[in-house]
Amino acid sequence: MQIPENSTEVSIRISEVLDDIGAGKDTVMERRRTYLWKERNETIGVQLIGMNANCFHFGSQSEGTTTPGLQSDIDILYSNNDVNIMRVWGDWEAGMGNLLMLQDNRTPPQQYLLQVSRGDSSGPASSLCNDAYVMKHSGEVLLSAERFKQEIEHANRDLGEAIKSGPSVSFLPNWDFVYAFHVLKPLPEIQNWIDRCRGRHWPPVQLLEGARVAPCFLVPAGHPDSDYTREEWRLSPNLIERMLMFSLNMTQIKCYVILKLIKKSLFYENVGDCITSYHCKTIMFYTIEQTHTLLWSEHNILFLLLLCLRKLRTFLRLGRLPHYVIEGVNLFDGKVSKVQQRRLLVYIDYMIRNNLQDVFYIGIDNIGSMLQPRSLLRNVQDGDPRRECVHNSISLLLRFELMNNLLERCNIYRIQKSNTTLIQNIKYRLHNALQYLTNVRLKSCALEFIKHVYALVHSMKLSDCLRLRNVSNNKLIMRLQYTLNMDVASSRLKLASILYCSGHLHAAVRVLEDVERRYHNRVKAVCSSRSIEGDRDFHVFADMQSGNKDGFSELPFAFCVRMFRQESYCTPFILLFEMNRNIAEEEVEARDYFETFFMENAEVDARPFLHYLQYLTYGGLGERDKQLNAFRVLESYIYDSRNHINLYHPETALNLLGHCYEMEQDYTKALHIYRVSLLRCDINNAAYRHALRVGRLKIYQLLSV
Repeated sequence: MQIPENSTEVSIRISEVLDDIGAGKDTVMERRRTYLWKERNETIGVQLIGMNANCFHFGSQSEGTTTPGLQSDIDILYSNNDVNIMRVWGDWEAGMGNLLMLQDNRTPPQQYLLQVSRGDSSGPASSLCNDAYVMKHSGEVLLSAERFKQEIEHANRDLGEAIKSGPSVSFLPNWDFVYAFHVLKPLPEIQNWIDRCRGRHWPPVQLLEGARVAPCFLVPAGHPDSDYTREEWRLSPNLIERMLMFSLNMTQIKCYVILKLIKKSLFYENVGDCITSYHCKTIMFYTIEQTHTLLWSEHNILFLLLLCLRKLRTFLRLGRLPHYVIEGVNLFDGKVSKVQQRRLLVYIDYMIRNNLQDVFYIGIDNIGSMLQPRSLLRNVQDGDPRRECVHNSISLLLRFELMNNLLERCNIYRIQKSNTTLIQNIKYRLHNALQYLTNVRLKSCALEFIKHVYALVHSMKLSDCLRLRNVSNNKLIMRLQYTLNMDVASSRLKLASILYCSGHLHAAVRVLEDVERRYHNRVKAVCSSRSIEGDRDFHVFADMQSGNKDGFSELPFAFCVRMFRQESYCTPFILLFEMNRNIAEEEVEARDYFETFFMENAEVDARPFLHYLQYLTYGGLGERDKQLNAFRVLESYIYDSRNHINLYHPETALNLLGHCYEMEQDYTKALHIYRVSLLRCDINNAAYRHALRVGRLKIYQLLSV
């Protein structure tokens, strides 16, 4: 293989550019930490709603092998702990759903049928007592993978139309949700792979020992050419593949990222999207296995990429890409047609002959122009964000996703049983959450959940004190201080609201002044109930970094402020209307799945609520100039289009503004604001009630003249 003279220079340039676009070591490791934390948090969340499952994030996001331009999907797998997968009937367990793995000479490698066991004892079931069951010609009752996915789709129909792809049944774009069963028993496929790898420099011995005991998963996906394609389940060694990916050094990671960039841009132009990241990962595994460890260094990246493409070319010539772990599986089957294989083979031959010159024309992440010689880089790339800025922006995006995930899991209404009161439910969930404190893996996530819920408990107790006119609530207020560091504003604003409602206006002002100091113009709102198109775009977080040389002293995020009915006495009067925002039952029925989690409460963005509370508090203290200033700032903030990316509840913010006009006795303007609110959200909006009330006030005002 002929190596270009400037190979070392180009290799180092490729490595530096990958650092610049967010594929450097720090960013890779932060992505991994974030998604491992999210999967622990997700596990606690689903178990608290009664789903006995473990959650895993797999794929590019959790491996850290992505960039902003690759726009990789988020993959999550739910492994059902209520089902025992058997290799033989002797593995049967009482109190579990038991399924026996079946494989014969008609079942393709990696594929299994799942035979249903009797419920009361070991042995095959004989009746179709579930819609997901089918009967084989030979009499075995099977759990159909396709029907299993249909049941998931039906059970989650309130989430909208399902997006089905392979084993995934998703209700969110760019997300893959897979519901699977884990296999704890030893599998011959895995043992054969371990035996094949013995004595090689890679994978290391410790990894092979871990692979021996790592669970595999059965995911609902059949082989496209099988007679039982609708019934089959695919054996997936996700955890072993995670171990393999986590064992790679940074040069290997960067080669993989470049391969994916080539796949998404250059390969796509020639053969569409038939080549997947999984194909690239498999090519990497084979190349690493057959290449000496010492060659995997930064100055060899171009040579190593050529090795990877030569390996792919070999498999294309054979018409077969073997699965790295499971023998007998061709990863081209059902994915890459013979025509596409021939076309791609011609193109890869061309790429190798031209020493990967086409890489200089990749548009994703602007990588092609960034790979130009440094003498041209200043002209072509003038003004592009620096490496540190890109890393910090990705870091902010990851923190945003993490905090949003935490808020979703802490949404107490999502974990409420329908036949319990909210207080009973909170006590029950707290009791369950405390059990996780003995689990080393889940403890830190459980503590975050407990802290959020305890803050809600204290707020409810304070509301009760105010309802009963019990002034001895200072201890409860003091306890709230321990929850103030959850974000920039929301917990502090709730404290300020409590102080205002209990008559401690001077104390409320001090808290509000503290919030205003913290709430600089780069703070990003976080909402677990609604999303705004583009609110997770990379450029949003890059803009937060713009001009910020010193970094942030605290995470620049503010949760929405949510007031439950049980907190009514800690809530300004106008927000009580938000708890009864519908005027007809049809409006309740029109709410989508996610809206049902907050429509019975008051929920408001932190920044508008800050200025509204300032208006109320300064008014109560008779500081008219400060009151009017808060009024003007509130109105300016709502109408400034630059802030719309941070307004998840614009109709509620407008309702607060309308109420300010009411208190100024400008009923005409108040009515106009409420109408604007209704234009933003014409159903399930408390502005209807406000408009009716203000209409009566306006008539009374006219009659009084």
